Amino acid sequence: MASITQDMRFRLSLLNYAQKHGVSKAAIKYKTNRQYIYRWKRRFDGSIESLRERSRRPLHHPNQHSSEEIKLILDMRKRNPHAGLVVFWVKLMQRGYSRSIPGLYRFLKKQGIMAVKPPNPKYIPKPYEQMNYPGQRLQVDVKFVPSACLKNSQVIGKHFFQYTAIDEYSRWRFVEAFEEHNTYSSAQFLDHLVKAFPAQIECIQTDNGTEFTNRFTTHREKPTLFQVHLERYGIKHKLIRPFTPRHNGKVERSHRKDNERFYATHTFYSFQDFAKQLKLYNSRSYNCFPMRPLGWKTPRQVLMNYLAVSVTHD
Repeated sequence: MASITQDMRFRLSLLNYAQKHGVSKAAIKYKTNRQYIYRWKRRFDGSIESLRERSRRPLHHPNQHSSEEIKLILDMRKRNPHAGLVVFWVKLMQRGYSRSIPGLYRFLKKQGIMAVKPPNPKYIPKPYEQMNYPGQRLQVDVKFVPSACLKNSQVIGKHFFQYTAIDEYSRWRFVEAFEEHNTYSSAQFLDHLVKAFPAQIECIQTDNGTEFTNRFTTHREKPTLFQVHLERYGIKHKLIRPFTPRHNGKVERSHRKDNERFYATHTFYSFQDFAKQLKLYNSRSYNCFPMRPLGWKTPRQVLMNYLAVSVTHD
């Protein structure tokens, strides 16, 4: 039910007083003019709803769409229910429509015939591939050391890099500091990783960076030094889909944790200082840190427990 406004009560009181004492006295008492009182007397039918202010919106507009234009718009909308505003306007213009885009928008909005956008296709991720034993697949990536951590004048302006390998089964991680970011450093890191990992490595997964592969360079058929070393060790090289870092999610997440636990609170005064602190942090604060996916065991515990009771995998 519509509410009764203060103006409606004022007009009702005004008309009741005018009926008893006349229009002139009512105009003086209520400080208004006689024409105002006569207008509301003509409109008053005994109900207070008749004293409500009516809309002053015009019923017609000199520039409103003609019946031919309306028919054209409705017919085109039936044939193009998903066409956006600009595309729909261009199609109308090709058939003689001469209105502006804002004018067309207002008409479509008023009629409730805006474009019906089909839902975006839902992304269905692939099922997660769970590893069955250590070394089945390791994720490898490179992290750029934040420049804010470099404090000595001898290292300010230089670039340090953290090479990271993480075993998907046990979450055991191996890191190493490098001053260069290229396929030679990647090959060196692989040599040290093979010596450090206590099981045989079957597959290494990386992104498509030039430090790992020539896939997106002019020498795509030529293997990098990193790939040559992989072949020498008999390790399969798996490349993730381009621009999809979530496929290397474990190593990417470990880098995010490094920002929170290590780089946010440490500073380095030389490359040797950085390499020493990084190695100490990884052994104490990562491989010995309990993780929920591992049943609140540490990566080192999971790896050692498996190797103590497992058999050799071909």
